[in-house]
Amino acid sequence: MSTVAEHAARPQRRGRVTQSVMDSLVMARRNLIRMTRIPEVVLFGLIQPIMFVVLFTYVFGGSIQVGGSLSQAAYREFLMAGIFAQTVTFATAGASAGIAEDMHKGLVDRFRSLPMARGAVLTGRTLADFVQTALTLVVLTGVALLIGWRTHENLGSVLAGFGLLLLLGYAFSWIGALIGLLVRTPEAATSGGLIWLFPLTFISNAFVDSNRLPTVFRHIAEWNPFSTTVQACRELFGNLPPDFVTPDAWPMRHPVWASVIWSLLILVVFRTLAVRRYRRSAV
Repeated sequence: MSTVAEHAARPQRRGRVTQSVMDSLVMARRNLIRMTRIPEVVLFGLIQPIMFVVLFTYVFGGSIQVGGSLSQAAYREFLMAGIFAQTVTFATAGASAGIAEDMHKGLVDRFRSLPMARGAVLTGRTLADFVQTALTLVVLTGVALLIGWRTHENLGSVLAGFGLLLLLGYAFSWIGALIGLLVRTPEAATSGGLIWLFPLTFISNAFVDSNRLPTVFRHIAEWNPFSTTVQACRELFGNLPPDFVTPDAWPMRHPVWASVIWSLLILVVFRTLAVRRYRRSAV
């Protein structure tokens, strides 16, 4: 009897998983179509990181020491991993605002009335943000190449670096999803989605060598999940200066592993919290 029950349950479980995947893809398609109908949102999302690249490269380049060099070219290569990481994490604000807007307008209530998986609304939104982030990275990479940024490792290593960036961005989008569910208005979601990102990205190794930070900030930066991804990308891109002194903290010594662990941990924790919050709000 137990064997028959197990066989009967397996197709049902597979059916639920398949239905959840299909519902999530439908919601992702809906959000991507919506993004194409509001192109200024995508455009403004591209302008900000491009401005950061130009400003930091030509305003601060030559003034910030990396390793033992004040070379603008050395700083440009050091900088780009930080700009890439900042770009994928700042997409969190878009996820927060989008979900908060759907909640505010009552669209989520309509979705709840449909025979669809509960988590599909959130998963579809984060998948759409993932696609937008990937496209933004492609454009930003082209701009970086135009101003002289180069990688010095093989193609597989470079692609692995971009894979870590996208994984970090997708994990952070679930933080944005949770914020969007917790606040009452899209305006509050935009502010809430950004305010915590500034200390996270600036108390890090994104723009300066963390060895030169004050002691307390240095320790925070070395264990910052944002910093580990930046450090991992610099190694995978071959963008660390020859005389760069790697900090002794474990995440800085093993940044690729640390980046994967941090991103997966953030993804699991905040996806669980976001889906739980969504289900509670549906009651």
